[in-house]
Amino acid sequence: MRPPRGRIPPARRRRTVTEEEASLWRRFVAAAGITPLRPEIPPPDGPPQRPETAPEDATALAIPRAAERSMVRSAPQPPPDLAIGVAPGGLDRKRWDDLRRGRTRPERTLDLHGRRADDAHDAVRRFVLGAQAEGLRCVAIVTGKGTGETGGVLRRELPHWLNAPPLREIILALAHPHRANTGAVHLLLRRKKT
Repeated sequence: MRPPRGRIPPARRRRTVTEEEASLWRRFVAAAGITPLRPEIPPPDGPPQRPETAPEDATALAIPRAAERSMVRSAPQPPPDLAIGVAPGGLDRKRWDDLRRGRTRPERTLDLHGRRADDAHDAVRRFVLGAQAEGLRCVAIVTGKGTGETGGVLRRELPHWLNAPPLREIILALAHPHRANTGAVHLLLRRKKT
C-alpha cells in the first residue's frame, strides 16, 4: 500500500540480531572455516551470555542443536575433475585398462574437424547427453591433433568442456585409444539411472 502523495513514509526500524543468533553464526563460520570479507556481526565484548533460566526438559535444547548440525552440513561436493589418460578413483583396473588400450569400442563417434569452438562445445554437450540418455557406455570424440606444441583449440578445450556440469556427473573416465593418437578421446559413461 502506497502512502498518500506528498507524505514520506516513516522509516522502517531495522531488525537487530540477537546474541544467540550471532553466537550461532560465529560457531558456524568457525566450523566451516570461512573467513568473512567484512564482519557483519561484531564479536561480543565478553564471553557469550547464558540465559538466566535453564529449560525444564532436554527437548528444548535438541532443536537448536539439530538446527546447528544441519547448518554445518555442506552441499554435496562435485566429483573431482577428470584428466585424459589418468585413471579415476572408483573404476576397476580391468575396465580402465580396456578403455585406455582401446579394447572398449565406442558405440558412437563425434568428429569435430572443421568446427568452431562454440559450435563444437554445443555439439559435444548434445552428443554426450544424448548418448547417456540412449544408454550408451562408450563414445568417442575426435578433435584432431591440431598444430603446435599444445595442439589445436578444440583439443585443448575438450577436457574443460567435459569437466563442466552437467557432463562431469555422467562421465566415468577419459582416455586416448592409443598413445600415439592424441586427437581422439574415448569416454566411458555412467549407466543411465532408471
